Amino acid sequence: MKLTFLEPLGIPQEQLKGMVEETLGDCAETVYYDTRTEDPAALIERSKDADCVVLSNFKYGKEVISKCPDLKMICVAFTGVDHVDVNYCRERGITVCNCAGYSTSAVADLVFGFVIDLARNIMACDKAVREEKTKDGLVGCELEGKKFGVIGAGAIGSRVLRIAQAFGCQAYAFSRTPKDLEGVSFVSFDELLETCDIVSLHVPLNDETRGIIGKAQLAKMKKTAVLINTARGPVVDSTALAEALKNGTIAGAAVDVFEMEPPVPSDHVLLCCPNLIATPHVAFASRQAFEKRAVIVCENIKQWMRGTPQNVI
Repeated sequence: MKLTFLEPLGIPQEQLKGMVEETLGDCAETVYYDTRTEDPAALIERSKDADCVVLSNFKYGKEVISKCPDLKMICVAFTGVDHVDVNYCRERGITVCNCAGYSTSAVADLVFGFVIDLARNIMACDKAVREEKTKDGLVGCELEGKKFGVIGAGAIGSRVLRIAQAFGCQAYAFSRTPKDLEGVSFVSFDELLETCDIVSLHVPLNDETRGIIGKAQLAKMKKTAVLINTARGPVVDSTALAEALKNGTIAGAAVDVFEMEPPVPSDHVLLCCPNLIATPHVAFASRQAFEKRAVIVCENIKQWMRGTPQNVI
C-alpha cells in the first residue's frame, strides 16, 4: 500500500516517521511532503499513485480525487471535513476519516483567551501602557455571573461550557441533539441569543449552519453581548457582523476563522471594525494538539488497514 502525507502535520518529520513506523510497521510505502500546496495540479501529482492520503484543511475536491484511480482512503488531519468532496468519495467507495477530538482543549483555551481579552480590554490596556496612558476608559467586567451561551454542544462546545461554569458563569446551550450536561440549560436558538452575554459558536459548516448568524440573529443579541467564532468562517455573515460592530448592535466579537484560509486580505470587511479581535485560524494549533493529531492519524490508518475503520465520516 502506498501512503502519502500531502503536507507536514506540525510536528518534526522524523517524529512523524517514527510514529508511522511504530504503528504501521512495514505495511506501507510512505511518502512525506514537507511543503503545503493547494494547487490542484500539484495535489494530483502528489496523490495520483496513492492508496491513502493524509491532509489537513485545504480543498480536496473531485477534480483532484477523480485523477487518483488507486485512492481508497482519505485521512483528514482535522475535525471538519467540509473541504473534502465527501459525496464523491461515497460514490467511489473511498473511506474518509477525520481526527475528531485532537484540538478540543486547544480551541476551548483560545475561546477563553478571547473572552477574557474582550471582558478586560487586555489589548487596549497594553497599548495604553506603551502610550503612557492610564486605565481610564478601559475598566472591564468580570465573567462571574455572566450568561454564557454555546451554539453546538459537541466535544468542544461541552468543554467550553464546563470551563464557563468554572468561571462562575451561567451556562446555556443550543444544540441539534441536546445532552444531559450538568449545570447547563438547553434553550432554543433565539432564546440563547436574546439571553446570553457571551455567545460562542461550535458548529460544523454544512447547509444548515452556513450563515446561521446574520443580521436578524445579531439584532436579537444584547447590546452588551459579544460573539466568539472559532468554528468556521461562513457560519457568520461577515458583512452583517461588521455592521453590528460599527452600529453598536453588539459590544464586541472575536473571530479565528474567515470565509477563506489565511492570509486574510487586509481590506476584509471585519478588519476595520471596532472591538474586534482577529486571529489567523490558530485555535486548533498547539504543540500538544499536533502530537495528538498525529497519533489519531496513525491509528485511523491502522484500523482502516485492518478492516475496522474508525472516525469514519
